[in-house]
Amino acid sequence: MISESCAKCLYDRQQSRTDNKEYLAKIKELLDNRRAEDTSPFMVYQFNKLHEELFGKVADYKDIKKKYNDLVLSMEDDLRQEIEASSDPLAKALIISRIGNYIDFGAMDHVDQKEFMNLFKDTSMQERDASVYESFLNACEGASSFLLICDNCGEVVLDKLMLEQLKKRFPNIKVKALVRGKEVLNDATMEDASYAGLGEVADIISNGTAVAGTIYDMMPEEARNALDEADVILAKGQGNYESMSGSGRHVFYAFLCKCDLFMNRFNVPKLTGMFVEEV
Repeated sequence: MISESCAKCLYDRQQSRTDNKEYLAKIKELLDNRRAEDTSPFMVYQFNKLHEELFGKVADYKDIKKKYNDLVLSMEDDLRQEIEASSDPLAKALIISRIGNYIDFGAMDHVDQKEFMNLFKDTSMQERDASVYESFLNACEGASSFLLICDNCGEVVLDKLMLEQLKKRFPNIKVKALVRGKEVLNDATMEDASYAGLGEVADIISNGTAVAGTIYDMMPEEARNALDEADVILAKGQGNYESMSGSGRHVFYAFLCKCDLFMNRFNVPKLTGMFVEEV
């Protein structure tokens, strides 16, 4: 359910794009008539459709996506060495992968490369993560299939490093990675994930949509089957959490809290990393 404060934030973000009265009136109408089950990713999908109808294509993030994929690819070897040198490489890789969730041009007012790099100064697992991590390990121990639900470009390079360690620790697990089916913000598509090398460690599949989240009823059969059949699911980012939580699935979530909704929900400061299990 979208709260009134979240609805206001969604409207304000559209207002910052344009002062077109017709467009903003329709945005307000969409928000005023939202259903209880609608989530922010779905509303943004609706907004983008409306934007295309009135003005043509929404903003192109291809250059931004390449910039951050290239940036993190340039860090890959050093980060892999840091991970391999850790006493628990999978734990280290999970935390580093979560740092990549910072690269979010939807939830963040401003993405700052220097701030992103500073987050790598502390890649230790926090005490609040420990119990969920243990549960994650237990779930993987008896699993034969693993589904990673990806989020942003740049982040998918770090996801690759995480999946490398997952497969080393649990060599019998077959891994799939679900990415966006069409361009939406700086979220990773199949093209982006392939560029980042994610296909080296996982079978990449598409969610079939331009939604910055995971909405089961909108996905093609292959994606729905992957979700239904996975023994362990790890979903990255706020959009995936918003669109999947409360669905009755056993899901692990990893994200940074980047907006008031998440900071208030989890009672943490901005950019706090969360590792959450929903049974």
